[in-house]
Amino acid sequence: MERSIISTEKPDRKTVERNRRIYMKFLCSKLSSLIPPHHFKPSTEMLSQQDQVDQAITYIEQLKERVEVLKRRKDELVAQGTGERSRYSKKVMTTCTLETPAVEVRELGSTLEVILISGLKKKYFTMQEVINILEEGGAQVVTAHFSTICDKVFYTIHAQVKITRLGIDASTVQLRLQNLVC
Repeated sequence: MERSIISTEKPDRKTVERNRRIYMKFLCSKLSSLIPPHHFKPSTEMLSQQDQVDQAITYIEQLKERVEVLKRRKDELVAQGTGERSRYSKKVMTTCTLETPAVEVRELGSTLEVILISGLKKKYFTMQEVINILEEGGAQVVTAHFSTICDKVFYTIHAQVKITRLGIDASTVQLRLQNLVC
């Protein structure tokens, strides 16, 4: 029976460097897989690792800015209503008296946020019609949510621009949606 001898020698520098490069390549590919594909600038050639890292940095910075904007909006909303029960009930009452239908379109970089308010009893539009308008305008719907408060239905739709270099004209989309619901 032969005994195997376990080598306690350190790997040579060449092997250590090769393993480090392989690991760095793995980390770069993992980082680029976390970035949404629509964020990368369209190109006919493959991006170098440096370009991929630069794109990831740009994306992360945009996310940081978006988080800051949302935090400020949240703080403003919290400052307006301190959470007291009476203030909450007043807000619900004012929400219930909103005019319907209503349309609001916000452009947030390469995303579009569409808020629609409809009556619960009377149908002004179908979601398919709204999605068609968004897609014809150059956006792709990512999420769509609705909630019902009193006799109103609130729809929130988030869409991404399909082709970032072309963008999307939010005012045209809003005008078409207003024509649809009115």
